Amino acid sequence: MKHFDVVIVGGAVHGASAAYHLAASPDFDGTVCLIEKDPTFQRAATALSAGSIRQQFSTAINIEISLFGVRFLRDVGTILEVEGDRPTIGLHEGGYLFLATDAGAAVLAGNHALQRKLGADIDHLDPAGLKARFPWLSTDEIVAGCHGNTGEGWFDGYGLMQAFRKKAKSLGAELMTGEVARIDRDGGRATGVTLADGTRIGAGTVIVTAGPGTVPLLANVGVALPVEPRKRLVFTFSCREKLPRFPLLIDPTGIYVRPEGEMYLCGGAPSPDDDPFATDFEVEHGFFEEVLWPVLATRVPAFEAIRPGRSWAGHYDMNLFDHNAIVGPVPETSGLLIAVGFSGHGLQQSPAVGRGLAELVAHGAYRSLDLSPLGYGRIARGEALNEKNVV
Repeated sequence: MKHFDVVIVGGAVHGASAAYHLAASPDFDGTVCLIEKDPTFQRAATALSAGSIRQQFSTAINIEISLFGVRFLRDVGTILEVEGDRPTIGLHEGGYLFLATDAGAAVLAGNHALQRKLGADIDHLDPAGLKARFPWLSTDEIVAGCHGNTGEGWFDGYGLMQAFRKKAKSLGAELMTGEVARIDRDGGRATGVTLADGTRIGAGTVIVTAGPGTVPLLANVGVALPVEPRKRLVFTFSCREKLPRFPLLIDPTGIYVRPEGEMYLCGGAPSPDDDPFATDFEVEHGFFEEVLWPVLATRVPAFEAIRPGRSWAGHYDMNLFDHNAIVGPVPETSGLLIAVGFSGHGLQQSPAVGRGLAELVAHGAYRSLDLSPLGYGRIARGEALNEKNVV
């Protein structure tokens, strides 16, 4: 039986980030194995994401995670360089633009105050300021907006994942293809994993970053996670009119749109009563025509004349408890760590979460940014970490 100091289950962006941070840590000299069941990542959330980063959250921990994340992304070519090959992820700091009506104005202002306090470069704008900066925007019913001048935007999430994987491998991590069927335990300690083909792999620590696939693995060790897959649709379209300085725009309805080269990319959550457990990747085109487009054309009149492009569906690992990630140790099983339930925020949080998991392995505690507010303990205690800016 092969044995590693750390086995990571789930080889997409969070598993790859943890593998890199462990392999690169001067305080860890052990062996790492990163296991992924589908190295094509055809249906991985990492590959299907809209790929963005923001500091416009309402909780300090999420803001701080993304402040570190954007610093990492800015320097990714240097950090993850392998033998002169500097990865590029196309980071474009076009900013988020959150809009608010009267109903959301107080929350927007309160969030902005916290963001600025923590160092985020966010402007609070009245309707006149919005029109001056974004003349193509309709401000009907809008009383305020917040725009990220720097530190917010979009990037190639798939490229980031592959850069993490390549760098981790170059530093000695083993990348393995296989489907993990269960976590092995001896008493109250994780001792490794068993693959679907019966192969057993021993481990001093097991880290599970397998998206919705984390749930059944944790259920086998007696831990219930309030995480389920939820389907989200992404649509692209072109617009005849040129719209300068277009950010990632969040309408008060929660519908979003941003540039994607010469095209635009958009999406939004369905109503809560029409958001079932996701089992397929089919695209419901009526969602664009009946829900998204009417809102977008109202907010940006130039979008009344568009040409639809490609579309796709992906799955969020949605934390139904409070829409925040669950990161760190789990109860009653030592040597077992998780990172799951990102609810659409996973890509931007991967640098900080991977670093945090590596610190837990190397030091037994967080050393840089304390991620304990995202710990499983809040689930067990029934104490939600309420994030008001869920997109």
